[in-house]
Amino acid sequence: MDKLSLSTLGQHLQSLRLERGWSLSQLANEAGIAKSNLCRLEQGNGNPTLDTIWRLAVQLNVPFGTLVAPITVPLGEDGVQVRLIDQGKDAPQVDAYWMRCAPNTIRNAEAHTKGTRESLTLISGWLEAGPEGATTQLRPGDTITFAADQPHLYRTQEAEATLMMTITYGTEGNLP
Repeated sequence: MDKLSLSTLGQHLQSLRLERGWSLSQLANEAGIAKSNLCRLEQGNGNPTLDTIWRLAVQLNVPFGTLVAPITVPLGEDGVQVRLIDQGKDAPQVDAYWMRCAPNTIRNAEAHTKGTRESLTLISGWLEAGPEGATTQLRPGDTITFAADQPHLYRTQEAEATLMMTITYGTEGNLP
């Protein structure tokens, strides 16, 4: 992530934390990350993983897209890039993303908030995705929807995979 994007993410993260009246220690403990890492992130430093950003969004009780909305470049790590395309304004909250997975990538994703579902439509390449132990193989044009409130994965083979992903957040909890 470039310096401007890191700074933007850090400022946004800090404002969301302060709106809730939370300390650095409180958010770091709840998200399972080191206080020093959260401090660096809020200062626009560090290199947060997608899982770290997800954990922070879950603890702040905001959709992942709300946390990354100010960032205009794709976020990525370990062969996976994602970019927010749009966010719905209704209930349930729906976020739409463009996603690319490099060849020979396995991305293990942590469980999202209770009731969250993902829908994936493969644009190009080959992808195996879904809950661990119940994955589905996708070819271009195929779509799957699965419960994302459990660990799940994305796996490519020799070619990269490009897909559209929508995340529909569960109505339980206080997500907008």
